Amino acid sequence: MAVSHPIFARVFARASVAMDRAGAAAHRRRLVAGLRGRVVEVGAGNGRNLPHYPSTVAGVLAVEPEPRLRAALRAAARDAPVPVTVAAGLAEALPVADASADAVVLSLVLCSVPDQAVALREARRVLRPGGQLRFYEHVVAETPGLRRAQRVADATLWPLCCAGCHTARDTVAAIRAAGFTVVELDRFRFPPTGVPGPASPHVLGTAVRP
Repeated sequence: MAVSHPIFARVFARASVAMDRAGAAAHRRRLVAGLRGRVVEVGAGNGRNLPHYPSTVAGVLAVEPEPRLRAALRAAARDAPVPVTVAAGLAEALPVADASADAVVLSLVLCSVPDQAVALREARRVLRPGGQLRFYEHVVAETPGLRRAQRVADATLWPLCCAGCHTARDTVAAIRAAGFTVVELDRFRFPPTGVPGPASPHVLGTAVRP
């Protein structure tokens, strides 16, 4: 279940720290605020979300397929405020029983999974009825000009340089198509200043498995 991207893993580790300093840490806090019970975090990367989990969370299963990121994730788990178990695994085949999670967290991962529909079906499978899907993702732009730039990026070097990342995915529509009910949604640009880039349109929200 390993997905090895050694160069991207090193770049991502540095970039995630810079992103948090630029304001992403506040978005991570919002992402997991108020969660309870058992949580599965899919594509947990190097563990930048872990410090923000509230004490009401009984435990987190942090799933990460990339070996270098997973090693950093294990290090971050030791200092997490809640119990964290780190596991290798893919978004499309989570090592979790049916209807056993109170929440699934997806953070900057649905841009790079090979098939969003399959990954979201897995998230729905492991969630109990009424369970929450929390998501923080960069998505397709709402403006035609930036959408064109995203299509060009996705058709050229962006996925190759960014471990399969695609910038023009309509992730919110995919979440709804997978059978979730979106109950909270915030759209914003990140970083908030400067010239908008292909990955600058972001969403943060909550969906529920009916």
